[in-house]
Amino acid sequence: MRSIYELSTEEAYRIVSEHFSHPLPPLEAVENEDWGRDYVLQHLQRHTAAELAAVGLSWEGPWDE
Repeated sequence: MRSIYELSTEEAYRIVSEHFSHPLPPLEAVENEDWGRDYVLQHLQRHTAAELAAVGLSWEGPWDE
């Protein structure tokens, strides 16, 4: 399993928009903003651990090791 915190902005964007079908601004707009990655990760945080596990992700961050 991979931590959601290890994802690049683009990887997180694709999972949020394609798998979970959240409407997001265009990737180019999100990628070029300081808040972009945090914005996309907030969408992942709306999902349960089981929903994230279904796409190979976990909540655990580097501080959990």
